[in-house]
Amino acid sequence: MATDLIAPEDPFFSSIPEQIHNDSRYMPHFKDCIGAIDGTHIAAILPPNEQIPHIGRKGIPTQNVMAVCDFNMCFTFVMTGWEGSAHDTRIFLDAIRDPKYKFPHPPNG
Repeated sequence: MATDLIAPEDPFFSSIPEQIHNDSRYMPHFKDCIGAIDGTHIAAILPPNEQIPHIGRKGIPTQNVMAVCDFNMCFTFVMTGWEGSAHDTRIFLDAIRDPKYKFPHPPNG
C-alpha cells in the first residue's frame, strides 16, 4: 500500500515546480531540483541484546528513517528499518541502488 500512496505525483518530473519557477531567488539555480531528502531518528524499544546497533548519536536505541518530499510537502518516498547507527548516506545509497525499493529516479536529462 505504501508504494502506491507514497509516490511522486509526476513520476517523470516533467515540469519545474511552481515554487522554484516563480521565485527569482531559486530560478535557475534549483530548476532541476525535484524535492528534498532528510533523515530522522525515531526512538525504538528493543530487547537489551538487540540494542547496540540501534544506539547512534542520540545515545538511545533509535531507527534511522529517510524521507523524500516534493515542493508541495508531500512524501514521495520513505525508507524505514535502519538501525540508528546507520549513516544517512548508507541508507540513501541502498535506496537508490536496490530496485526492490522503487526509489523514484528522475529520467535521464
